[in-house]
Amino acid sequence: MKVAVVVDWLTVYSGAERVVEQILQLYPEADLFSLIDFLQDDQRAFLNGKQATTSFIQRMPFARTRYRSYLPFMPLAIEQFDLSRYDLVISSSHAVAKGVLTGPDQLHICYIHSPVRYAWDLQHQYLMQSGLSKGLKNWIARWSLHYIRNFDARSSLGVNIFIANSEFIARRVQKCYRRPAEVVYPPVNINDFSLQRDKQNFYVAASRMVPYKRMELIAEAFRHMPDRHLVIIGDGPDLDKVRASAAGASNISVTGFLPFVQMKRYMQDAKAFVFAAEEDFGITPVEAMACGTPVIAYGKGGALETVIDGKTGFFFPEQTSESLIQAIERFENVGHSISPDSCREQAEHFSVELFRERFSRTVDAAIHEFQLISSSTLAGV
Repeated sequence: MKVAVVVDWLTVYSGAERVVEQILQLYPEADLFSLIDFLQDDQRAFLNGKQATTSFIQRMPFARTRYRSYLPFMPLAIEQFDLSRYDLVISSSHAVAKGVLTGPDQLHICYIHSPVRYAWDLQHQYLMQSGLSKGLKNWIARWSLHYIRNFDARSSLGVNIFIANSEFIARRVQKCYRRPAEVVYPPVNINDFSLQRDKQNFYVAASRMVPYKRMELIAEAFRHMPDRHLVIIGDGPDLDKVRASAAGASNISVTGFLPFVQMKRYMQDAKAFVFAAEEDFGITPVEAMACGTPVIAYGKGGALETVIDGKTGFFFPEQTSESLIQAIERFENVGHSISPDSCREQAEHFSVELFRERFSRTVDAAIHEFQLISSSTLAGV
């Protein structure tokens, strides 16, 4: 079969890119398509040397740094890819990748990280956190998101099979598209992390600094716990806000970006990993557990499927500093009962090997069913 792999954009190596990496391992002859591809040469190893066919957005002014500003043009751009010569189209989508045009004799399987979250149930949160809740910009943003939402719903009809990255996202797919979705958890490179049983007396939080990660909430909580030490790792647009939240608190260190080896060392040494986002899946909590480190997480979204309350960590029910503080105190009182080995064992349920096995099995089943339906249709004719 001729296979095409379609992604939203290629700018960094992160969670969605890890999925693409494994898909390309399973289908090494596949051709790659992306709205834009601005990966540096030293970041391209996960693509097996492939160069993506890109859209007109690649050539737009400031596209390298401001590509998200072209969101209203992305539905048009993704529809311009000519995939008519491919038998199997696999899209890895959190924005518009699943909107590629395919015909009735082509099988389109979408690995969906989420329906466009900022156009559906998180729209109001997105507008507020982006400073777009008032004035003319508010109405322009609302119109753009309305357009994206309509495109997102319409383009779901062109997908034969949805594969969701969690049960949480499968429920969102059902809500937004009225479609079922198989669940295949994304790959986590468990072998990159080693179990460490001896812990030091500090907490760690690591994430890209963007609004929905709620890193400033974690800093605010630890400001009220001067005897609890916290290390915050990461970079991004909200880094200055997080540093402002931690300003004057001697028990909080904000490192900014750290190389992987250093970040891993902190995750191995920490007494617990703190996670405050409502995440679709959430890879970093699994990485922390792979180090034998318990996770204190907001009890919503994908974390509910990776962290086991009382066995590999604890949940806090509200995204408030007060709720997080209560979870930290609970951990301080009874967290000694959590075994590093139990954390590691739980993390191993999300390995790269299991992803490949589950994903390929789901795709093979979809191909078999699609071919049976096609054969039956031809026989009927």
